Amino acid sequence: MEKSSFKGLFDLTGRVAIVTGGAGGLGRTTALGLASFGANVVVTSRNIENLKKVANEVQDMGRESLAISADVTKEEAVKKMVKEVVDKFGRIDILITYAGLNVHKPAEEYPLVDWSKIIDVNITGVFLCNREVGKVMVKQQKGKIINASSVRGEYGLPRNYIAYCTSKGAVNMITKQLACEWAKFNICVNAIAPTVVETAITAPMLRDPNFAAMMKARIPMGRWAMPEDLVGCIIFLASDASNFVTGQIIYIDGGVTTW
Repeated sequence: MEKSSFKGLFDLTGRVAIVTGGAGGLGRTTALGLASFGANVVVTSRNIENLKKVANEVQDMGRESLAISADVTKEEAVKKMVKEVVDKFGRIDILITYAGLNVHKPAEEYPLVDWSKIIDVNITGVFLCNREVGKVMVKQQKGKIINASSVRGEYGLPRNYIAYCTSKGAVNMITKQLACEWAKFNICVNAIAPTVVETAITAPMLRDPNFAAMMKARIPMGRWAMPEDLVGCIIFLASDASNFVTGQIIYIDGGVTTW
C-alpha cells in the first residue's frame, strides 16, 4: 500500500449507509458522523417525522439522504426498505443496527408479552436487517455491517435486565456467525458494545443522584458515554481502515469490562 493512500483509510465519500433507529440519540449522531466523512445516509425507524429531521440535517451537510419508515420486526417491511435504498442508490455499503428496546422488570415477574417484544426488536430485527442487507452485499462482494450490542451482552446486572441482556448476547453471536459465513464475500460484520450512553431515554435515570453515582463508580474513566463517543469506532468499522477486522465485539465502555 502506498503511503499516500493512508490518509484515505477513513474516507466514506460516495458510500451508502443505512442506520436503523436513525431518529434516536445514537442514530442521529451516527448519521451525522457518517455524513461528515462523506457517506450518503439512509435513516429508518417507525417515526417518519423525526427521521425527516435527521435526513434534512444530513442533506444540509451536502450529502444525499433518505428517511424510510420501517418496522424492523416485520420481514416485508425490511425487504421493502432495502429495495427502496437499492432503487435510489444502487448499492448498500454500510449497515448500522441501532433499533432496540428494553423493558425493566424483575425476572421472576417478567411478562411473556414483554419478553417477546424485546426478542422481536433486539434479535429478530437485527437478524432481518442483517439478512436482507447481506443479500445485497453478497452480490456486491463487499460490505460493512455494524450491530449495536451492549456491555450487557457480556455480563448481567442485579435486577431488571433478563430480556435485554439475553438479547444482546444473541446479537454478539449473530455478529460472530455472520462474520464467519460472509467473510468469503468480503463482508465484515462487527458489533459495538457501549456502556450506558446519555440520550433522551437514559437522561431521566442519569439525573437520579444515586443511580448516577453508582454508574460512575462502576466505570474506571469516571463517566458514562455520550453519543459522540461511539462515532469514532463506527467510522473505523465502516471504512477501509477495518478491512481485516471481522467478528469482533468492540467495547466502548470507559473500562467497565476490564474489571
